Amino acid sequence: MTNVVLAGGGTTGHVGPMIATAQALVRAEAGIGLTCLGTPKGLENTLVPAAGLDLRLIPAVPLPRRIGPDLLRVPFRLRHAIRAARDILTDVRADVVAGFGGYAALPVCLAARGLRLPVVVHEQNAVPGLANKVAARFARATLTAFPGTPLPGAEFVGLPVRDALAELAASGREAARPAARAAFGLRDDRPVLLVSGGSQGAKRLNDAALDARAGLLAAGLQILHVWGPKNYPGDATVVDDPVSGGRYVPLAYVEAMEQAYAAADLMLARAGAGTVVETALVGLPALLVPLPIGNGEQARNADALVRAGADEVIPDATLNGAVLLDRVPALLAVAAELARRGEAARAVMQPGAADRVAARILKEVNHDGAR
Repeated sequence: MTNVVLAGGGTTGHVGPMIATAQALVRAEAGIGLTCLGTPKGLENTLVPAAGLDLRLIPAVPLPRRIGPDLLRVPFRLRHAIRAARDILTDVRADVVAGFGGYAALPVCLAARGLRLPVVVHEQNAVPGLANKVAARFARATLTAFPGTPLPGAEFVGLPVRDALAELAASGREAARPAARAAFGLRDDRPVLLVSGGSQGAKRLNDAALDARAGLLAAGLQILHVWGPKNYPGDATVVDDPVSGGRYVPLAYVEAMEQAYAAADLMLARAGAGTVVETALVGLPALLVPLPIGNGEQARNADALVRAGADEVIPDATLNGAVLLDRVPALLAVAAELARRGEAARAVMQPGAADRVAARILKEVNHDGAR
């Protein structure tokens, strides 16, 4: 039996591809041994067990952005986390380790290197994080979600996504649209703008959508507005325009985003890796508003889709209701242009990434021979 350890966590951007790859590994090899490694601080603590996967934890090693006492503690914390990871790798008799970024990935990959285990790295963003920058130096394979990611030996394979999203990409949004719109209380004969700033929401996007709401509804458009749990207003309610037929539906959170994608004709979103790839896979055009912090990865995530003529970027500083009123009705008025953009997006992001990543992980085991 092959024993695979998948390391990563923190945000859905790291946890989602890890879970999707685990599901693909189960399909690829009956009886495979799978262990996910994370830290006590990440979303993996809820998402991984909910997916029916074994989760082990090691101490988190956050890297401070400023020089200070916390930075001086990093070497000690890292050694402690590597020892904990090594003990787990030995306990589960790991044959290969795959790192997906986040606090857990670097200690586990370094522990695997010390045990002479093959390491596979998957980077979700167009600009790589520190964990994968280090691990890519000794990894057997470095796989990326976006073309052109600057890592040594990088191979573009796409982003592993959940089975439900892969199924929507295969069947098409058109077939799923009527049922999806009905589930959200939307009309089937009016275009839909989906607004979502990711799992936590985004105040800038929420404010702009609210400012533009009256104008968009007057134009006969519908808005499916996913606020994010922390931002959801207590007085949020469905709003109808009785003259135009426009409708506004606010939600705090959507568990099955594939259903929201199916309901929509256009999306206003941040440019996190998961959102960019998922919308491209299902052919949903987007107005992307990259988060203007960090190392610029969100702006870079959008590049391939913008170059393909699929998506547009709106700078965070310029986003407001007036901008949305200028762009959204014009885009939603031309079905042929939306279809063209959707096809351009699908051409950039090919489906099947989870199976490709799983196959590469198993290839490295077979290269060495099962332990």
